[in-house]
Amino acid sequence: MGEDRVVSIDATARRSVSELLNHLYGQQHRLCTTPSGQVTLVLSRDREIDLIELEQLCDAVGWSRRPLRRVRRALQNSLLLVGLWRHDPRLPKLVGFARCTGDGVIDATIWDVAVHPLYQGAGLGKQLMHYVLDLLRQQQVQRVSLFADPEVIGFYAAQGWELEPLERRCAFWYAS
Repeated sequence: MGEDRVVSIDATARRSVSELLNHLYGQQHRLCTTPSGQVTLVLSRDREIDLIELEQLCDAVGWSRRPLRRVRRALQNSLLLVGLWRHDPRLPKLVGFARCTGDGVIDATIWDVAVHPLYQGAGLGKQLMHYVLDLLRQQQVQRVSLFADPEVIGFYAAQGWELEPLERRCAFWYAS
């Protein structure tokens, strides 16, 4: 009887955690894995992106500031927004972000991919990109383009993106 109770409590705890994550991040969230496993990170398309947190993330990765009213409008007009959150049940922290524009059927373009420097090098950028591409596949998008700074093109090439013929700033991914 004691073992049954432990299993029941364990199952209840797992269900409670799952319900909490669904409440905070939506049904289509995905847990991220890190080498240390000490921090819970969650990818979500459903949790609202706070403009101030996004601005802080952009500052941390060294991007120039944009007027918040224009950023808000860009987010509203985007096809897909994905946040990478350091999980805290009281106040999740935005530590990564990606944004897509496009028609949602044939073409999409990925913009503004960022992972906070404290979280870089742990495979989170790859997990963010896989999540974005999985969501675009669900919409049956056929072609995805990406614009990136020259210093990070190697990151995308290592994930199978094809560089544009002149190898400047654009890479393409095709659904197989």
